[in-house]
Amino acid sequence: MNSGTGGGGGGGAGAAEPSRSGSPGEDGFAPSALGTREHWDAVYERELQTFQEYGDTGEIWFGEESMDRLIRWMQNRKIPLDASVLDIGTGNGVFLVELAKFGFSNITGIDYSPSAIQLSGSIIEKEGLSNIKLKVEDFLNLSTKLSGFHICIDKGTFDAISLNPDNAIEKRKQYVKSLSGALNVKGFFLITSCNWTKEELLDEFSEGFELFEELPTPTFSFGGRSGNSVTALVFQKT
Repeated sequence: MNSGTGGGGGGGAGAAEPSRSGSPGEDGFAPSALGTREHWDAVYERELQTFQEYGDTGEIWFGEESMDRLIRWMQNRKIPLDASVLDIGTGNGVFLVELAKFGFSNITGIDYSPSAIQLSGSIIEKEGLSNIKLKVEDFLNLSTKLSGFHICIDKGTFDAISLNPDNAIEKRKQYVKSLSGALNVKGFFLITSCNWTKEELLDEFSEGFELFEELPTPTFSFGGRSGNSVTALVFQKT
């Protein structure tokens, strides 16, 4: 996961924890190595080596529940199984595997880390799946060929971009621009975040997108107050 992709499938659940302490930038987030390409290249190089040695696919970003939540929504909305789906920052590709097992046949995973794509390719091959497309792509500098998707999914990539020490605000704007280019009109964008609240995400994606649905996420209680540690929203491109 990272400045353009990575982490959607795995890489260490919870790695992009909220970071609004220290010396925050204009947007309230403290810059972090979690927002750099170097960090995620190193993460997936280690995970690739672990998979090659032990067959361990690595952790699932936000846990299995997050994958089930998104697939359940797609099922409830009767999204056609041949709808084109883009996993932004696919990480270890485990979410792609789950989509394929459910029956989706036109799915693409991108990550800007070559090691992540190599890892996800190895996992997909081990699962005996052949209908998944993988590409090394930085979502912030997206190839024009990657367009016309019915559904785009982000589990943690936008979070990581928010922690980039090099002008994260501008990168978030570019993310929204890339998303608009990748998604069909009336297409859906499913985002899962542990850094942003519903209200903040509504503001971030106010240009060209409208909230379609908020998905239920686990709640926690602390000090007599309860809340959600994860936000999951569905936007529709206008």
